[in-house]
Order: sequence, then C-alpha cells, then structure tokens
Amino acid sequence: MGDEIIIETDKLSKNYGPHVALDGISIKIKSGATGLLGPNGAGKSTLIKTLLGLIQITSGDGKVLGYDVRTQGDLIRQRIGYMPEYDCLTPGLEAIHQVRYCGELIGMNPEVAMQRAHEVMEYVGLRDQRYREISTFSTGMMQATKLACGIIHDPELVICDEPTNGLDQSARGFMLDTLFQVVKQGGRSILMSSHLMDDVERICDRILMIHEGRVIAQGRIDDLKAIDREIEISVWGGASRMEQVLSDAGLKPRRSGRVMRVVRVDDSTYDLVL
Repeated sequence: MGDEIIIETDKLSKNYGPHVALDGISIKIKSGATGLLGPNGAGKSTLIKTLLGLIQITSGDGKVLGYDVRTQGDLIRQRIGYMPEYDCLTPGLEAIHQVRYCGELIGMNPEVAMQRAHEVMEYVGLRDQRYREISTFSTGMMQATKLACGIIHDPELVICDEPTNGLDQSARGFMLDTLFQVVKQGGRSILMSSHLMDDVERICDRILMIHEGRVIAQGRIDDLKAIDREIEISVWGGASRMEQVLSDAGLKPRRSGRVMRVVRVDDSTYDLVL
C-alpha cells in the first residue's frame, strides 16, 4: 500500500441555511488507515456524506480516488465501501439477502453477489447467523452486517462512520479486530470516524481531527503525540467554558485568543479535549 493521496479537499464548505456545518476544510488523506476524530456534532458525518457525493457542497472542491465529489458521486460510491452510522438495514430481510442486495445495487451479478455475500458474512463473524432475519439481531450483529454490505464488492477504500457506536465491550473489540483485518490483511484503505481516541489508535496510524466544522489537527498519530507533548486547539465559540473545564481537570491550559494549548498527560487528555 503506497502513499498516494486518496482523498483531497480544498476549502470545502457546507452550509445549512445560516448554520455552517463544514467551514473551509482543506485536507489530504493518504492511502492506509486514517481516523476522523471529533466530538458529536463536529461535522464528521457531514464531511463523509460530502465525500460520498450524497450531499452537495456549498463551496470549495473535493476529490475521492480522483473523482470529483460535486459531479461524480456515483463513480465514487462504486469504488468505495460505506458503513453508515444510521440504521440502513431492512428488518424483514434475512441478513444474507440484505448483503446480496447491496452487492446488486452497485452492479454485481446476482449469482456473484450471493456467493460474495456468504464470504463476507463469514468474514465479519456471522456465518451461522446469516439466514436469520435482521430484526432478531443485536446491535453488534447489525453493525457487522453493515460492514459486510460495505465490503461485498471488495472496495479499495472503506469509509466507516462510528462503527463501534452502541456496542458493548466484547462487540466493540470484535468490530475493531475485524476492521484491523480489513486494512492490514485486505490491503484496503480506511477512513474511520469516531469520537473515541482509543478506537482510532487500534486501527489507524493517521488522524484528522475536526471541531465545529474546522480542521484542528491532521497527521501521523505518533508525530502529533511527539510535538512537545502539547495539544493545540483552535476554538470557535465556548472558549471560556472549555478553558474552565480543562482548568478544573488540572490541565492548566494556555490561551491566546482562539488558540488554546494544553500539555498532554496521556491519551485520556484527547478524550477530555473532545
């Protein structure tokens, strides 16, 4: 797996009326495993949907695997696998037929899609449950089924939106192990959205961190951790409140206008900041 750029945006913005969901996002994501990190409401899901061409951007530019997010969303969605955060499964279907149907939707031959559905259901740990109706599944099994739908066509890039959301510790561990295999053994790239630094570090070697629709950090995790053990936060709105919360936690933030710096004690510091 090389270091080619697979996702690139330039001053990408998305507004919903007066609300700015994405504010001038400029990023370059290389092949491999990248974590999209930020608190709930930071703009992670909106960014993912713009990259998939599911929603129109307000301004700026973006490309995924060389395709324009404005005009070539259909081609992007054929080349990537997508595991959404929201519930996208059909309760009355048996899981195997849900996965097969997803394959057919992106143009796979029905027989090939069915054969591949059996393979990916085993891959995600649902071989013995593949003929059960989805309505009988636990949250973890539903998440695994969504992942199977996302990789049935063997995509070169998989985008996962909060894949461990709602999972207990056991199911969370299994999902992360499976995603690790998708990247390391499958030779695929992954963009994984999460608000949990621990999850991102299990899978990814790079992170893109956003807050209130803006990029506040991007790069290799090891490199970002090594920068003077200090986290730099760009804050738009609520700076005084954040400063108080960090101070109450004993982190002694240093503030200069909209920029706040705090010494990283350990990985829990990231979770507190987010």
